[in-house]
Amino acid sequence: MTVVAVGGDTMSLRLALTSALRRAPRAASARLPSTARMMIPTTTAPFAASTVGSHRGARPRPVVAAHVRHGVRPASSFALSAAETATASSTAEIDVDAAKAAAAAQGETVRSLKDALKKGDATKDDVDVAVKKLLELKAIVEQLENPAAAAAAEDAGAKAKDAAAGKDSAGKDVGVTPKSQDFSRWYLDVIRECELADYGPARGTMVIRPYGYAIWEAIQRWMDADFKKSGVQNAYFPQLIPYSFITKEASHVEGFSPELALVTRGGGKELEEPLVVRPTSETIVNHMFTQWIQSYRDLPLLINQWANVHRWEMRTRPFIRTLEFLWQEGHTAHATAAEAEARAVQMIDCYRRFAETVAAMPVIVGRKSRVESFAGADCTYTIEAMMGDGKALQAGTSHNLGQNFSKAFDTTFLDEKGETRHVYQSSWGVSPRLIGGIIMTHGDDAGLRLPPALAPIQVVVVPIAQKNKDKAAVADAANAIATTLTNAGIRVKVDDDDRNSPGWKFAQWEMKGVPVRVEVGPKDVAKNACVVARRDRPGKEGKEFDVAVDPSALVAKIEGTLADVQGAYLAQARAFRDANIVDVNSYDELVAAIDAGKWARGGWEGSDEDEKRVKEETGATIRCFPFEQPAGPHKCIVSGAPAKEVCIFAKSY
Repeated sequence: MTVVAVGGDTMSLRLALTSALRRAPRAASARLPSTARMMIPTTTAPFAASTVGSHRGARPRPVVAAHVRHGVRPASSFALSAAETATASSTAEIDVDAAKAAAAAQGETVRSLKDALKKGDATKDDVDVAVKKLLELKAIVEQLENPAAAAAAEDAGAKAKDAAAGKDSAGKDVGVTPKSQDFSRWYLDVIRECELADYGPARGTMVIRPYGYAIWEAIQRWMDADFKKSGVQNAYFPQLIPYSFITKEASHVEGFSPELALVTRGGGKELEEPLVVRPTSETIVNHMFTQWIQSYRDLPLLINQWANVHRWEMRTRPFIRTLEFLWQEGHTAHATAAEAEARAVQMIDCYRRFAETVAAMPVIVGRKSRVESFAGADCTYTIEAMMGDGKALQAGTSHNLGQNFSKAFDTTFLDEKGETRHVYQSSWGVSPRLIGGIIMTHGDDAGLRLPPALAPIQVVVVPIAQKNKDKAAVADAANAIATTLTNAGIRVKVDDDDRNSPGWKFAQWEMKGVPVRVEVGPKDVAKNACVVARRDRPGKEGKEFDVAVDPSALVAKIEGTLADVQGAYLAQARAFRDANIVDVNSYDELVAAIDAGKWARGGWEGSDEDEKRVKEETGATIRCFPFEQPAGPHKCIVSGAPAKEVCIFAKSY
């Protein structure tokens, strides 16, 4: 696919796009009217399959038109790649998908122009024109998706759209699709506009940008400290693993074989044995444990590593499922089965505490079914979170490995009686999929909402001065507020860039999920006060005026507000989850609940084959058998027979 940058007015853009959408994709750049063309080669879309249901090898897509000012960086691959490989089953679907792609690309152009405006490479008029074009493209999408409604609303909405293309909207419209309109597109827009991540050059890979990586670092800090409190030590194991290691544990190789990436050549020669690029480390860890463990005095051995792994996923989604991802993986060895079980349960509770107290993400803790358990584990425990679209996210897992790997690798020890025994083991891990979970749990139509405990910036201070004579005093007051809060251990940023209006800054930091905003203007300086606004309460409802800036009072106020926002996010997410879990007593009720986008909770005594059949017929899987079981009696939702446990079925990421 080739993207052509087209100049000209809005009508020209509309005509060019409409023409392109209705023609076969041949000689695309030659037939588009243009005052200036810029050819941008693009690569295969790595995440398209999970966003718009495309497949690799789809036929070329129609050209996308976008206004790009000379010198501005090309549109993000998030906008382009999803468009270029989108697959549709009819001409109408192709039109809609291509129009959406054009709108997404124009949204990125708006953002590029805003960046250029800050550097002096673009003008305010450039931004306004680009925003107007973006609104026009969105209108085209609406017409394609719902022609009758769009026609009826066109006249009534004209004035509103013109106003939205004016000064205030030019700063606020950054191309984030409303969450309620298109959840999948909203998710990608948030990642792009908030600069959390971008696509890597290889299919299915992801580049985590500084703002996104700062969230991962916060996750690491909390986890690492908690691990070490229980005696876990960090180590590092090689990324390349002999293929023979993977084949030693039968269920392990069966489970991971489709996802393996193999190195077969090195130094210009064929390798005697292929090397597996680490999909997980149980095998190589056991190889080393066999050398390190001799007697019961060497146990328990508690190891964790922060590393990256590779799994050849076919359907990828940023932060949720990529070919390469960061994670932590813990590996332990114990003298008894009870100790290994206790460690596995202890670590899933660690993940629960993090999810609920730090990420403000309520989870259900439970045991996986045999079908859904980790390949090579006796038992897998999980924390399951409900996303904003009702789907489940497996946010962390802990496995009781029993003696499966120790027997495969002959990892033994001499017990107190001098007898040789195989160790019992556990393994456990989380990844940046937690970041995806945070986005999809808390985000709203305006963008990201970050829990204060994880937010890279907890407070943004925005000085507001209309006259030059006020700027120095307001700047001094803003910096003094920032210093006070920083000294109290609060993460603060002062946005004193006078190239953007206060309204633009408010919208920008709201979109990036900063929990608290402090505003200070000349009148506030005169009163030795400031304005405090909360991200969880939009508009005037979330603003408090005349907040004293006396250090002790201000710190107490901001710390209290941050705690309130943290608690509000958890409460809102828990209320949403609980409202979308349905108790079911029959298979028909289960099907109805899943069709409605709910989680279905009911008794289960079915077989593995029954579970697989439910997945085939509904798309839902058993997420877990919750540790907290409702009072009985229960009956199996498939057979009607008495059931000892209740499980939860849901569609998932």
